[in-house]
Amino acid sequence: MTFLTIGHRGVMGVEPENTLRSFAHAEQAGMDAVELDLHLSKDGALAVMHDAAVDRTTDGRGLIAEKTMAELRELDAGQGERVPVFEEVLDAVGSPVQAEIKDVAAARALAEVMLRRDLAGRVEVSSFHDEAVAEIAQLVPGVRTVLIASRWESDVVDRAKEAGAATLALNIRRLTLDVVEQAHAEGLKVIGWVVNTQDHLRLARALGLDGATTDYPEIRRAGRFTA
Repeated sequence: MTFLTIGHRGVMGVEPENTLRSFAHAEQAGMDAVELDLHLSKDGALAVMHDAAVDRTTDGRGLIAEKTMAELRELDAGQGERVPVFEEVLDAVGSPVQAEIKDVAAARALAEVMLRRDLAGRVEVSSFHDEAVAEIAQLVPGVRTVLIASRWESDVVDRAKEAGAATLALNIRRLTLDVVEQAHAEGLKVIGWVVNTQDHLRLARALGLDGATTDYPEIRRAGRFTA
């Protein structure tokens, strides 16, 4: 069975998260895919950043939704890196991409880019929000989708199926064999996040997960040999 290793916001444990530098490092480390986060800027661009505000990851202040992409580009996102727009990442690295969308509006903007550039085979779309997963699945024929959850109830597998998701991405600290077996029985893949230690990597393999999201490139190397 293939065990996928996904670079979380690139390899954010060693590089500024959600930057071209981080994504390039993830690709060079052999990650099977890179994960990134998308928010809409004031002028409708798909800005690659995790938080709704720029405060934590840049030298700026304020909400992404209240800044144009040009204004976001003026900020230092770490080590001189700039806040990338989604299309820049697609051009800078050749890796498969897992794009997390924060709401339905972002889903619609992402769908436009995916349809224009024929990205259904390269870009997998994830979200914590069932409605955003369902929206992108409706807008982009053949797109692969992922429902993410940190805390969940017993209906999480049913939720994923109803939203049309092919994969569940679940918090490794709360993941149980029962949930994994339920998901697999329904034909769903299960990814654990965030797997940053050898103990969590061993747990991921013991649970029979299909892959892991990690902040560190060395997890990719270790994963090849962890039974």
